[in-house]
Amino acid sequence: MSTPASPRVADPRDELVFLPLGGSGEIGMNLNLYGYGPEDDRRWIMVDLGVTFGDERTPGIDLIMPDPAFIEEHRDELLAIVLTHAHEDHIGAVAHIWPRLRCPVYATPFTAAMVRGKLIEAGIEDEVPMHIIPLGHRFDLGPFDIELVTLTHSILEPNALAIRTPLGLVLHTGDWKIDPDPVIGGDIDEARLRAIGDEGVRAIVCDSTNVFSPGTAGSEADVAASLIELLKNCEGRVAMTTFASNVARLESIIRAGEACGRHPVLVGRGMHRVVAAAREVGYLTDLPRIVSEDDAGYLPREKVLLICTGSQGEPRAALSRIAEDNHPQIVLERGDTVVFSSRVIPGNETSIFDLQNLLATRGIRVITEKDHFVHVSGHPCRDDLAAMYQWIRPEVSIPVHGEARHLAEHAAFARELQVPEQVVVRNGLMVRIAPGQAEVVDEAPAGRIYLDGDVLTDRDEGAVQERRRLSFAGSVFVSIVLDGKGQVRGDPQVRLIGVPEEDSSGVPFEDRTLDAVDDALGRLPAKRRQDDDAVAEFLRRAVRGALRREWGKKPQVEVVVTRI
Repeated sequence: MSTPASPRVADPRDELVFLPLGGSGEIGMNLNLYGYGPEDDRRWIMVDLGVTFGDERTPGIDLIMPDPAFIEEHRDELLAIVLTHAHEDHIGAVAHIWPRLRCPVYATPFTAAMVRGKLIEAGIEDEVPMHIIPLGHRFDLGPFDIELVTLTHSILEPNALAIRTPLGLVLHTGDWKIDPDPVIGGDIDEARLRAIGDEGVRAIVCDSTNVFSPGTAGSEADVAASLIELLKNCEGRVAMTTFASNVARLESIIRAGEACGRHPVLVGRGMHRVVAAAREVGYLTDLPRIVSEDDAGYLPREKVLLICTGSQGEPRAALSRIAEDNHPQIVLERGDTVVFSSRVIPGNETSIFDLQNLLATRGIRVITEKDHFVHVSGHPCRDDLAAMYQWIRPEVSIPVHGEARHLAEHAAFARELQVPEQVVVRNGLMVRIAPGQAEVVDEAPAGRIYLDGDVLTDRDEGAVQERRRLSFAGSVFVSIVLDGKGQVRGDPQVRLIGVPEEDSSGVPFEDRTLDAVDDALGRLPAKRRQDDDAVAEFLRRAVRGALRREWGKKPQVEVVVTRI
């Protein structure tokens, strides 16, 4: 482990501040900023830059990212982006947002390999200064002396950051758990964490995901043994789905298959991408031969072990395509088995249960964590948190990576553990960690931006809101032609989309719409008929009001006025 070149001395005006722009008050989409120096001359580092995924509230949106507007304004003072690990909610926005920031990126080898693939897809791999940092390394970024501390999690190379400054040391945990027997990668560096605690820690910024769960998160090795027992009792083909990024789980599945005479077949781009990245940096080098999707059909059914993307019911992922029987190479039949070696992420319940029901309808056996021990969490439960606090003994607890209730519970738990100060934050609240008592001192803009197709759009743009309204109440288009005197020429034309054909009295809504147009035109003064915008708005309100009275909903209404 290298050491910093020289000591630093605090200036009387210096402050150490923490500012989350994503991941506080929510799970996912992490973006954390640390600033050091006087308010008018502060240097910043960014820790993680991730995404979350769209749902029914954001129709047409696949990825959602934290809005970097605040740090974009200060990008000349942004020293670097430091990535703790390679999960999408920590790295998924780098390729999209980096062009706005244009700063160096620091990551360990596996995380760097995962990010590099995204940069290549975006066509900017030659522009981004990528610094690959060995595990356990220590390096300087301006006033920040940063040490990587090896943890365990559900992905390779998870790191805490010990961030040293002249005003104190902050431990930023990132995502972690205590795994006493990890299948792949190093053990949690308890000795180093204890030593950092002995050094004196001003604040811990810590994962809150499982704060409501008692006990410990459990070991991946226990899952590996359980998967072998499960596979011994399966007939026909077996498909297992898990998070592609969980390299340890992939190895556990493959080894279980090897123990039971089944050949592994990776299905889905995400699986191939993660395995390639792991092998690129020296992991997964001694696995049994992986059978290609093209060759899987030549294997006897009882020799097949499919490892698929799609554990969250994603419609375009491999397992959904297999369930719908439209995958070009892979089939499942009655008597085969699908194992969901994963948890249900809140918000994905409908898509997952729909997928599981589709499989069951086809006579395919479905096994989840409720049926068999096939998954352990990658986040710390209460006993894990207690151990971390015992090792680190911070003066301040700042919970992150959780919804509001998680953060409040984490702060209360830290208080039980005798941590002197707790600060609960949400995105956009700036905390002064030192000097003095830790407290919220400022607020910065914090929002979301959407990836709409290939276009980044502001959350407040109207497109997504309009799609949401259209999905709820449909739309109505009205076209009328007026002459120079404002008289109607020809019959108005209407088109209804997503509106019922008839009202409760059996009257077609098309007729209701035409009646509303005729009535409104009869009430519109001749003078106002000379203003096309005024005519369109008057008719829009009349049609929307008439449909609301008869239907109970207010559709989107657009009126086009043509003048001849």
